[in-house]
Amino acid sequence: MKKILVLCTGNSCRSQMAEGFLKQLGCFVRSAGIENHGINRFAVKVMAELNIDISKNLSKKIDVFNLNDFDIIVTVCDHARQTCPSISTVKKQVHQSFIDPTLAKGTEKEKLRVYRRVRDQISLFCDQLFNQYYG
Repeated sequence: MKKILVLCTGNSCRSQMAEGFLKQLGCFVRSAGIENHGINRFAVKVMAELNIDISKNLSKKIDVFNLNDFDIIVTVCDHARQTCPSISTVKKQVHQSFIDPTLAKGTEKEKLRVYRRVRDQISLFCDQLFNQYYG
């Protein structure tokens, strides 16, 4: 089974969502960030709407992992892809940038709308990734 590491800037939202979806599909997956910002409460909420619990996940920095342990590095934001030089040694890299929902403005309801849209885009991406490497 291929081992996947999903990487974003703060490991609080997008990479956590991707980890949740890929785990649900049966993948061996971990997530990390260039920094660790803690788990985003809106990300937890919108994933729970799909019965995926990421509330107990920890926000981790990439340096806690040995990148040689992973077959695929997935970057889900441009910042992580551009600023993490250590991933250049990994043989298989997949990049798909998603907007950062933490930048959403407005009421809680308006913010949740943005989080749901990003969540659904990440879900579709994870299904495609799974089919490509595990299907």
